Amino acid sequence: MSKSTVLVLVGSLRADSTNRKLAEAIQLNAPEDLDIVIYESLGNLPFYNEDIDIEGQVPEAAAALRSAANEADALLLVTPEHNGTMPASLKNAIDWLSRPYGAGALTGKPTAVVGTAFGQFGGVWAQDEARKAVGIAGARVLEDVKLAVPGSMVRFAETHPKDDAEVVEQINGIFSALAAAELTRVAA
Repeated sequence: MSKSTVLVLVGSLRADSTNRKLAEAIQLNAPEDLDIVIYESLGNLPFYNEDIDIEGQVPEAAAALRSAANEADALLLVTPEHNGTMPASLKNAIDWLSRPYGAGALTGKPTAVVGTAFGQFGGVWAQDEARKAVGIAGARVLEDVKLAVPGSMVRFAETHPKDDAEVVEQINGIFSALAAAELTRVAA
């Protein structure tokens, strides 16, 4: 059986963000049949503008993101909550991946959304907004995948998410849902 690739887009651009650490924990705990690839260049994307989204002239950063998403079997968005919603960097990536309309890299792609946030609800508003946006953009949203870690700044101040048994247990649920989505896609 060949490995499936899951492309991870982390909405926080900060190198030491708790969402980055959560993505790393996901990568470290992945089963052998999954290749978890954390995309490193969301901060390099220009804001989506249809005037610069011209075939053969798409900015290099946007073309690279589209290529990585096209090559992936599934996507995993890891998002903090900024003022009650997802960060602009993640929304911008979704916008680039949604084009061309009806044939973008998100079309039919199994996509899950998880994250951490400082607040008491773990960023559920941001996750809901991200699910809504990728669904409208054409992704096949895995609605049952839920992982919202509250109080992340305190909880992960001295402990990396990879060392938090509760978080690791929830991460394993993500893999089960991704595997089921992949089997469903293959059977379709």
